[in-house]
Amino acid sequence: MIDNLASDQADVAIVGGGAAGLFAAIWAARTNRQRRIVILDGARRIGAKILIAGGGRCNVTNEKVTPRDYWGSSTNAIKKILGRFPQPQTIEFFAELGVRLKREPTGKLFPTTDKAKTVLDGLLSEVERLGVEIRLGHRIENIKSITAEPAQPSFELNGPWGHLVTSKVVLATGGKSVPKTGSDGHGLELVRRLGHDLTPQIFPALVPLQLADSDPLTQLSGIALPVRLELNETSGKRIETIEGDMLLTHKGLSGPAVLDMSRHWIAASTDRPVCLTASWLPDHSADSLQAELQALGRRSVRAMLRERLPDRLVEHLLHFAEVPAEQTGVDLTRVQRKNLVTGLTAYPLNVSGTLGFKVAEVTAGGVPLAQIDLKTMQSRVCPGLHLCGEICDVDGRIGGFNFQWAWSSGYVVGVSV
Repeated sequence: MIDNLASDQADVAIVGGGAAGLFAAIWAARTNRQRRIVILDGARRIGAKILIAGGGRCNVTNEKVTPRDYWGSSTNAIKKILGRFPQPQTIEFFAELGVRLKREPTGKLFPTTDKAKTVLDGLLSEVERLGVEIRLGHRIENIKSITAEPAQPSFELNGPWGHLVTSKVVLATGGKSVPKTGSDGHGLELVRRLGHDLTPQIFPALVPLQLADSDPLTQLSGIALPVRLELNETSGKRIETIEGDMLLTHKGLSGPAVLDMSRHWIAASTDRPVCLTASWLPDHSADSLQAELQALGRRSVRAMLRERLPDRLVEHLLHFAEVPAEQTGVDLTRVQRKNLVTGLTAYPLNVSGTLGFKVAEVTAGGVPLAQIDLKTMQSRVCPGLHLCGEICDVDGRIGGFNFQWAWSSGYVVGVSV
């Protein structure tokens, strides 16, 4: 790793030293060892997002990755990129670096050390072996095309540190999620200045949802359980259904199911009224619970529910349905039964917002893949400019899918520049 540039010229300049940028650099160097490849990053420490990912363990990929695990640009376009460097090659690549992966019951693949640093160290060792230069504290304020001929593109990258001239620029700046790591959205502004259109919406994804301070669910902080979340228009039209674990917090809702649902709630709620509901018993239908309550006899409703749900949640649901604590099944009125079934299978979650980009794991929106040549990830708008990673309009669900997108898109860029 070299801290100082010997000159102000390079063959390939990669803006951003995160997962996609490091991967693009590695494959660019492996493809042609003769070129001068420089990574420029505004942070003082490289790979900050890798180090905090997966609770500090880094969920490298998933045992099964398909285009249906992603949103944003077209499924067919995403499929083409994922197919160039699929999950089996990811496992093989990291094994080659000495980073062994293990599968968890959810299908997530983590380093056997349970340390994200293992992943970052493996990538940085390969970068160093290949002679790629890394310059930290080098924020790019502007990229200017100084092309004399379309067939020979040239760019000047400027910042407080000086300038660099290069024939190939790779933008791997990330989006706007976790701005303290350096992905503060400036890369999106840079690519816009170079002629690209961005998606109309750019918003946080994989982000906890907030409830009003007065919402009774905030008093149930710490409860975690499997749920089925349904997002509907107020007309009843279904938008999305997601099953998984949910965690109640003092600010609202978190956990895998909520994080996956967040991008759908944000995207839909910006232009129409929507309703998000939770089924606390995802394996039961409204009809089956209705029948079970009718057959409960002299047994208390509370006792039945406490066999399946945490006590504090049971007390809240009884209050929600206006059912006294010791009421038996035979004494339930039709209205109470209906309220209880609604509370159990379609509990309204009155979401007031999200915790925003500050804690979002990924950015939804960005540069549409329609503006990128999928064979090379080169811009269709600005020759010589390549894009990879989170700056593209591709966001995956939780479970290692966003890292796989970084590896796959970074690979295509690396072997193409």
